[in-house]
Amino acid sequence: MQNRLPPAWSKHLKTPSGSKAQASPKVKPLAPGQDDSLLLRRALERQQAKDLAGAQDLCLRVLARTPNHPLALYILGTLLLGYDDEMALRYFARAVGEEPGNPYYHLSLSEAYLKVSEYTPAIRHLQHALKLKPDLVEALCELGRTYVGIDKADLALPLYEKAIGIDSSHPIARRGLASALTSLGRMEEAGQHLKRAIELRIALPAAYNDFAQSRKFTEEPAELASILAELRNPNLDMEGAVQLHHAAGKILNDLRRYGEAIGHFEKGKQAAGHKFDLETYRSWVDTVIDIFTPEMVASRAGYGIPSEVPVFVLGMPRSGTTLTEQICASHPSVHGAGELSKLRRMANGLGFRTGVSETLGQSRLASRRELSRAVAEEHLSYLREHAPGALRVVDKMPHNFELIGLIGLLFPNARIVHCRRDAIDNCVSCFVLNFSETHSYNADLRTLGLYYREYDRLMRHWNKVFPGRIFENRYETLIEDQEAQSRRLIDYLGLPWDDACLRFFDREGSVNTPSRWQVRQPIYSSSVKRWKNYEAQIQPLIQSLGDVAEL
Repeated sequence: MQNRLPPAWSKHLKTPSGSKAQASPKVKPLAPGQDDSLLLRRALERQQAKDLAGAQDLCLRVLARTPNHPLALYILGTLLLGYDDEMALRYFARAVGEEPGNPYYHLSLSEAYLKVSEYTPAIRHLQHALKLKPDLVEALCELGRTYVGIDKADLALPLYEKAIGIDSSHPIARRGLASALTSLGRMEEAGQHLKRAIELRIALPAAYNDFAQSRKFTEEPAELASILAELRNPNLDMEGAVQLHHAAGKILNDLRRYGEAIGHFEKGKQAAGHKFDLETYRSWVDTVIDIFTPEMVASRAGYGIPSEVPVFVLGMPRSGTTLTEQICASHPSVHGAGELSKLRRMANGLGFRTGVSETLGQSRLASRRELSRAVAEEHLSYLREHAPGALRVVDKMPHNFELIGLIGLLFPNARIVHCRRDAIDNCVSCFVLNFSETHSYNADLRTLGLYYREYDRLMRHWNKVFPGRIFENRYETLIEDQEAQSRRLIDYLGLPWDDACLRFFDREGSVNTPSRWQVRQPIYSSSVKRWKNYEAQIQPLIQSLGDVAEL
C-alpha cells in the first residue's frame, strides 16, 4: 500500500505540540537537531525504496518522543497492512483519533477494517472520508468495492461513475465499474467499459484479463492478437505478464485451442513465481488430525452455542461452492454472505493458524467452554449484521475446510456443506485461474495435485470426527439432477422447499468470485470431465493425484 497524503502533505510533518516522552530502550534516540518532520520525510523515502524495516525504525523513533504523532502512526499502519492487519488497524485508529479531519486516515482505516472483513465500520469511515473530501477518488472506489463485496453492487455503480467523472483515467475506477457491472450480470456493458479502458491503455494487462474473464468466446476476438503483441513487449513487468498470459489462456481455452491455452497458463504461473511449502502443510494436517480426534470432540460437548443460523459452504476452490451458495441464497430464508475471512481471523487469534503446528495444541479454546461460547456469540453477531432476519447465513469461504474442527466446537448445530468435484477437473479449474499468492499451492501441476491429496485426507478425517454432520454436495450429482440434489440440500438446511432455488441464475444481487459469469447461466454439463481436453499436458497433475484421480 502506498501512502496517501494530501497535496500539501508537508504540513503534516510539523511536530505536534506536547511534552516529550522518554525514548524506548529498543529505539535509537533522536540526535540533537533532528525533528519529527525530518525523520518522517526519511521514513517515507525508506518506504518508497522498499526499506520497510528502516521506515519502521524511523517512525518508532518519532513516537518515542511524540507518542501520538498522527503521521508516524499512519505510516506504521501502511507498513503493517497486509502483514499484521490487526496492528495496522490499531495504528490507523490512533491516527484518526489524533487527526479526525484527515480524510486519508479514515480511508486507510477503512482498508484495514476491510482486510479483517469488518464491513460496517469500513463503510462508516469511507463515508466520513467522503464527507470531508467529496472528490476523493480513492475513497469513492474503495466504497464501491466494499458495496460489491457485500452484495450491493447497485450502490457501487454511481460511486464509480462519479470517480470516473473526476478522473477519467483512474485505473481502479475504470476496472471497478466493470467489476460491479459483471457482478450484477451486466456482462455486455462491463465489456464495453473494459474495451474503453484498453483503448485508453489504462491498467492494460489487468483490463485485458478482466475482459477475457467477462465472457465466453466462440470466435477469436481482435483482443487476442493485441494480448500476444503486448506479451512481446521487452519492458513488460512481472504482474503484467501474469495478467496477459492468463487472459490469452482463457480466450484460447474458450476457442478449444487447449495446447496453446495450457502453455499460457503455465507461463503465467512461472511469471508469478509463487512457492508452496508442501512439507510444512502436510505436517500441519498431521497435527490437526492428531488433535481433533472423535474422543476430543466428544469430550467438548456443550461447547459453543446451539444456533442454527451459520451455514458453511466449503471445499476446494472451483468445486462448486459459488453455485451451491447461489442455490441456497435463492431461498427466501437464506442470506448468502459470500467469502468471509472473519472465521479465519478468529482462528488465527486462537492458535489455529494454518501451517503453524506448534500453536494448535496450546489453543485456549480447546480447554475453556466459556471462551468457546464468547467467541461463537461474537461470530454470530457478525453474521447477523449481514442479514438480521435470515434463518440461515451462508459463509462460502472454500478453505474453511481446514477449520471444520473449530466450527464443530463453536457451532455444534451449524450446517456444513462440503462441495466435492472430480479431482482432476477441480485441479484443472484451479490451475487456469490467476489465484493470489495465498493459493500458492496452485503454482504448478505437481504441487497442486499433492495439495489436493492433503485436502482429501483432511476431509476424510472430518467425516470420521463428525459422522453424518457434513453434507457432501457432489458437483457431478448436482449437474446430473439439479432438482433432486437441490431439494436434498435445502432439506439438510432444515428449511421447506422453495422453487426459487431452481432458478438461482435469476437471483438479484451481485456475485463476486471467478465463477460469477458461470452462475448467471442455467446449470450446464460442459465442465464435467473437462480435464480430458488437457490430458496430454497435465500428466504431472494426474500422477501426483494418484489414487484420488478418477480416470
